[in-house]
This record gives sequence, structure tokens and C-alpha cells, in this order.
Amino acid sequence: QVQLVESGGGLVQAGGSLRLSCAASGGTFSRYNMGWFRQAPGREREFVATSNWSGGHTYYADSVKGRFTISRDNAKNTVYLQMNSLKPEDTAVYYCAADRSYILSTVGYDYWGQGTQVTVSS
Repeated sequence: QVQLVESGGGLVQAGGSLRLSCAASGGTFSRYNMGWFRQAPGREREFVATSNWSGGHTYYADSVKGRFTISRDNAKNTVYLQMNSLKPEDTAVYYCAADRSYILSTVGYDYWGQGTQVTVSS
């Protein structure tokens, strides 16, 4: 069983940056693909970014491509989401998730964190 704890959310002005962190415990972190998702009020949860076990392969939603970067430090059991050029529409609760699959995916993740709020003011 993997436990995931997100941190780094907060309030930022449009155009600003935030870096989210997700610390994992209870499993072998390097065995999991890791992803970030978000859910805005009144909307379904959506995929944001994912990284394979090594960080060598990543994939992004079109809405964040070129602005967000996912990375991971397997020695620290942590995955990050660097968010630049933030927009009000990026406001959401951001979740990290772990996937046991060998295939990089945007769905079907096995373990989820509790989420961290990101609010972007205009």
C-alpha cells in the first residue's frame, strides 16, 4: 500500500509559479509511474501530467504543455509538478497518483493522495 502526501499549493497571481511536491511512502517508489491530476469546483477530475518510473518519459495534457513540468527524485521518493505561467483556469485541487502499470497512462491509477489546493487570482 502506497501513501501519497501532496504539498506546495497556495494562492498565486496569474503569471506566477508554484511547485507542488508529492512524497510517497509504503512502497517501492521507483516501481510506479506517477501522475498529477486536478479537479476544479463543479468539474470532473482531469489528467495533468505523468512520468514513467525513471522520469525519462513524460506526457502532458494539452492545457498545461509548455507551462508545467513533472519530475521525480526516486532517492527522495518524491514527484514534483513545476507550474509556471499560471492562469486562473488552473485553479483546482491537485492530486498526485501512483500507477503500477508498465504503460504510461492517463487513467487507471492505483493510489491517490488527499490533494492540495492551488488558487490563481486574476
